[in-house]
Amino acid sequence: MDTSTATSLWDELIGTQPDPDLWVVLATLVAALAIVVPHGLWRVSRNAITIAHEGGHGLIALLTGRTLTGIRLHSDTSGLTVSRGKPHGIGMILTAAAGYTAPPLLGLGGAALLATGRITLLLWVATALLVAMLVMIRNAYGALTVVVTGATFVVVSWLAGPQVQAAFAYAAVWFLLTGGVRPAFELQAKRVRGGAGDSDADQLSRLTHVPAGLWLFLFHAVSLCSLIGGGRWLLAV
Repeated sequence: MDTSTATSLWDELIGTQPDPDLWVVLATLVAALAIVVPHGLWRVSRNAITIAHEGGHGLIALLTGRTLTGIRLHSDTSGLTVSRGKPHGIGMILTAAAGYTAPPLLGLGGAALLATGRITLLLWVATALLVAMLVMIRNAYGALTVVVTGATFVVVSWLAGPQVQAAFAYAAVWFLLTGGVRPAFELQAKRVRGGAGDSDADQLSRLTHVPAGLWLFLFHAVSLCSLIGGGRWLLAV
C-alpha cells in the first residue's frame, strides 16, 4: 500500500460523512424495535446483545489487570466469560458489572460518533472489536456468531455505498440502545420467579454486600439513560 492510499484511508476513517435524512433515522429505529420487541425475533437478535454483554466482561477484565481465559456464546443466547485473578476487589466487581451495562453504553458511544458524522469510524471500530473478541472465543457456536456479525460489518464497510452505510450504522446503534434495555427486565422477571440465582446482580451482591436489587436498578438506570441520551443525539440530525 503506497503512502497516498494509506493517507486516503486514514482521512476516510477519521473524516466525517453527511448525516442521513430524518426519515432514515426514524426508519432504522422502527427496524431495531421490530427485532427487539417481538419475542420470536428477539430470541435470534439477542445473540448480538450477548456478544456485547460478554465482550464487556472480557474488555473490563483485561483493563483491570485480570487474565482473560476465554469467552463462550451459546445457542440459547447465554454466554460465559472466564478470567483469572483475585476473586474479589474492584477488578472483579467492575468485570461483573460490565455485562449488562456494555450493550447500552456501546450504543451510547456509537450515538456519540454518529452525532459527529463519523459513520465510517463507527463501522471500523465495531469490526476491530469483533475481531479482537474472536481471538478469545472458545466454542464453535460462539465463533460462528462473531464471524457472521463481523463479516456483516466488513461487507457494509467495504462494499456498500454511503447511504447504506449510514442506515446500517444507525440501525446497529439503535439496536444496541433498545436491545440493551430488555435484558435487565428479563433478569428482573426471572428473579421474581425465583430463578437466575447466580446472575451478574447476585454475583455483585456477594462481592459487595449490596442487595442484588440495587445492582439491578443500576442496570436499568444505565440502559434507560443511555437510550434517552443516545436517542436524543441520533434524532438531532
